[in-house]
Amino acid sequence: MILQLVAGQEAVVKTARSIFPVVETAHDEVTADLLTQRMQLHEKQLDASKLA
Repeated sequence: MILQLVAGQEAVVKTARSIFPVVETAHDEVTADLLTQRMQLHEKQLDASKLA
């Protein structure tokens, strides 16, 4: 179960990173901010799971 949660966190970060160039090209600062927040949250969760 933990491995599935980690895989889900990684998938969210990977997806957000792949969308980021499109958002930057469109100069969509609101979406860029949202993606940044999501990436930070999920990366923090990944870091916490590595410590556990």
